[in-house]
Amino acid sequence: MASSAKVDRAELETKVQDMYRAVALHPEGEFHFEMGRALAERLGYSPEDLDRIPPEAIESFAGVGYYFHLADLKEGESVLDLGSGSGMDTFVAALKVGPNGRVIGVDMTDEQRLKAERLRDRSGMRNVTYVKAYIESLPCADTSVDAVISNGVINLSADKPNVFQEAARVLKPGGRLALADIVTEVQLPDGIVCNSTLWA
Repeated sequence: MASSAKVDRAELETKVQDMYRAVALHPEGEFHFEMGRALAERLGYSPEDLDRIPPEAIESFAGVGYYFHLADLKEGESVLDLGSGSGMDTFVAALKVGPNGRVIGVDMTDEQRLKAERLRDRSGMRNVTYVKAYIESLPCADTSVDAVISNGVINLSADKPNVFQEAARVLKPGGRLALADIVTEVQLPDGIVCNSTLWA
């Protein structure tokens, strides 16, 4: 039976932003999760793709899986990345959709988004845009993207049903949702469910 206990959303948002601000600004720091190129390669990212994107995006990568084989991105498609962080997955997606495609990265943490924008500008990937927004309220028109991707982010939302409703809203008919995330098969105790520090 599912617990009715809820985490404090405002507190969770603050803790998540604090954590990922540090990831963007100090990727060499100590975190309770692995980051960087070795992680990306172990998850299945090709060294060839990683060699073509800014190393600073890779150093702040804290994803949990590789889903591009599921996303099956094609030349010219539009892609929305939920919780784009410092941009690693948006850059990989941009390589896959090519210069005639477009990739939109959405992130609520200013430092992550600004780092990604700086790296995009320096690398010349003109088909990538970053927007400050929440994944529970996407700044995209209905049926406007071919694929929605997300890596290790949806678990950080206190309103997961709304995240999936928003993804469904913005996807074109026949569009694809490809994600990697952390899940549990058992109901966690309320002391864990309500602890925003453990979520972040």
